[in-house]
Amino acid sequence: MKVLFIGDIVGKPGRRALKEGIRSIAEKIKIDFVIANGENAAGGFGITKEVAEEMFSAGVDVITSGNHIWDKKEAAPYIMRENRLLRPANYPHGAIGYGSIVMSSREGAKVATLNLSGRIFMSPLDCPFQIAKKEVAQLKSETNIIIVDMHAEATSEKSAIGWFLDGEVSAVVGTHTHVQTADEKILPGGTAFITDAGMTGPVDSIIGVKKEQIIGKFLTQVPVRFETAGGATMFSAVLIEIDSKTGRAKEIKRLQLTFS
Repeated sequence: MKVLFIGDIVGKPGRRALKEGIRSIAEKIKIDFVIANGENAAGGFGITKEVAEEMFSAGVDVITSGNHIWDKKEAAPYIMRENRLLRPANYPHGAIGYGSIVMSSREGAKVATLNLSGRIFMSPLDCPFQIAKKEVAQLKSETNIIIVDMHAEATSEKSAIGWFLDGEVSAVVGTHTHVQTADEKILPGGTAFITDAGMTGPVDSIIGVKKEQIIGKFLTQVPVRFETAGGATMFSAVLIEIDSKTGRAKEIKRLQLTFS
C-alpha cells in the first residue's frame, strides 16, 4: 500500500497547493492513505473547523498537528470531537483531543496514525519516547501499519525517535521546521524515516511567511505579526510504500512539486 504524507500546510496558499498536489499525484499513482500536517493551515497559525473540513474534502484522511494546534481558540470544540484531527499524544493527561487514530485505507487495510511533539526548544510536554512506547503497543493490537508524525525542532530528537521505534512502526516522518530534508531512508528494522517532510505553501517566503517581516524581525528584534506570503506555491511530501501484511516499509520517496 502507498501512504502519502504531506508536510506542514501553510495558510490559504498551502491549502491550494494541497489540492493541486493530491490531484496531480493521484493522476499517476494509486494512493491508499493520505496524512497531512495542518497546524498552520488557517492563516499560517492554527486550524479551524472550516479549514480542516476543506482539507478532508481534498482527500486528506488524517490531519496531524503540533505546537500551533491551539492557536485558533474557536477550534477547541472541533478538536474535542473530531478524531481525524490529531494533537500530539504527549500532551499531559486532561488535554482535549486525540493523539492517535486507526482508520481503514482505500484498499481496506487498517492504518494507525500517531502524533508526537518534541521537547527540545519546544514546550516541556510529557516524554515522547515513553508515550510512543505506550501508544504503539496499543495500536499494534489493531494493526501493523503505524505512521508517526514527530513534530519537533531538533533533528537529533527526530532521528532518535526514528531509531527508538525502528521495527515497531512503519514510518516516522518529521515535521515543524518547514524545510524538506534529504535523508529519507529505510532503517534496518523496516521503518521508513525522514527528518522533515517540508512545507506546503508559498515558495517566495521564509518558511511560509512574508520575507520582509522575518528579515525585519531579525534586524530589529521588534515583534511583528507574521503574515502568510503569496505567489507561487510548493507541495512537499513523502510517498511511503508499505507491506500491508507485515507493516514494514519497502520504499520512501521525497516529493516536491511547484504550482504557479
